[in-house]
Amino acid sequence: MTPEPVATTDLARTIEAFLADNELEWEAGARDGEFVVTLPGEKKLRTVVSLVAGDDLSVSAFVIRNPDENHEEFYRHLLRRNLRLPGLAYAVDGSGDVYVTGRVPAAGVDEAQLDQILGVVLEAADAPFNELLVIGFLTSMHKEWAWRVSRGESLRNLEAFRSILQRDGDPGPEAPR
Repeated sequence: MTPEPVATTDLARTIEAFLADNELEWEAGARDGEFVVTLPGEKKLRTVVSLVAGDDLSVSAFVIRNPDENHEEFYRHLLRRNLRLPGLAYAVDGSGDVYVTGRVPAAGVDEAQLDQILGVVLEAADAPFNELLVIGFLTSMHKEWAWRVSRGESLRNLEAFRSILQRDGDPGPEAPR
């Protein structure tokens, strides 16, 4: 099903055409000119991106929640990655949750630039996701692993971390369900 059109400006029409041409899942957002796009990932299952067409293009995507531990290492890791993000940057909100954000002048936005922007957003949200989980949530992951093992629950969503979570006597790798 095609979402209701939100195109009221040249930029909005460009975004809408790009999303349709690339068959990306999206819906109209709560704000005028907002497109909420869902990008599939590999480490992070999906990244939801807000594109707001106004006097400029505002881009924002949630990356990961405020870490439970190792805040300094966690945020230092993100700041170092900021050096490699063309046109976008990691930012934190008042709760410490991490986003990738940016603004681009509307005049220069075309389908090629939208492709680049969404590629950078996806790379910024997906590529470091497992590493950020280990830095900021390892204690919680150990507890979750132990709880699942003790109850015979599936470990499938923790398989990427087996090498750092598994203890002697834990079950071997499961067949995918």
